[in-house]
Amino acid sequence: MKLLSAIILFTLTFVNPLNAQTISKEEMLFLTSEWKGERFDDGRPKISDDLLARAKTIMIDDAWTVLRNEGYLNQYAGNWKMVNNTTMTGRAVTAMYLPSRPDVEKNIKERGASQGRKGNTNAWPIDILTKGDLYVADAYGKIGGGPIMGATLANSILSKSGNGVVFNGAARDLQEIQNLEGFNAFVRDFHPSFTEEMVLTGLNTPIRIGDAIVLPGDLVIATVEGVLFVPAHMAEQVVSTSEFVTRKDQFGFEMVKTGKYSTGEIDSQWGDNIKVDFLEWLKKHPELGTMTRAELDKVMSKRTW
Repeated sequence: MKLLSAIILFTLTFVNPLNAQTISKEEMLFLTSEWKGERFDDGRPKISDDLLARAKTIMIDDAWTVLRNEGYLNQYAGNWKMVNNTTMTGRAVTAMYLPSRPDVEKNIKERGASQGRKGNTNAWPIDILTKGDLYVADAYGKIGGGPIMGATLANSILSKSGNGVVFNGAARDLQEIQNLEGFNAFVRDFHPSFTEEMVLTGLNTPIRIGDAIVLPGDLVIATVEGVLFVPAHMAEQVVSTSEFVTRKDQFGFEMVKTGKYSTGEIDSQWGDNIKVDFLEWLKKHPELGTMTRAELDKVMSKRTW
């Protein structure tokens, strides 16, 4: 009885009764307290659309290095099967699935029905998606009997979010999903079966994907190389620093090729002369964006690239 009382107390404390399986807004604010920007009504960090677009152009290796140098060592997951080679970026909407247990599944579904939720629990995360979101689910790597998405749900996900999915688990209907323009899925495998003996136990809660921890609102960068989960409060630094590395590399290639500077000079802290030349070079390459001297000095001082 004491254990049951403790479980009930935890549920009342951390689950919003109006949103089945979610943590409370207070807990969301607590876990993402480093984020100082705009938020959704439930407290999930709302990274800007502009930053999501910029994140599509950076190299995941550079972004990973920025996180690593700042002490974020558990944000990358690899070894995926994909629908295509399209890069996706988005704000994480997280879901956690567990093996089904009759009493737990019954209670969860009854509560969901009383709140107006319809269908199996694997449809519930899709109901809360908005444009720019990216659905990330821990389905504990289950393949046979594990697909939590087929062609119908994939169409709904794309319609609501404009994105695809990242599943530590499986999906089905690959041949049909391949026809969805703008959609990609990063999964452990594809399988012709459907969801069996699984139940949604967490929605917009912290989850684990491979060796990575993912929080709701994280910036998700999904590429052919792997998937990086960037804490929302680190997103601007990661993107802007990675953009600088791309510019720096292109500048360096030209300078070394012409013999103006050596590789050692380019790959170390820059003196004033190189900074001046870099900013002048950048003016000639508007496709790479702009940068002020103050912004250059700031990113060079951090040396997280």
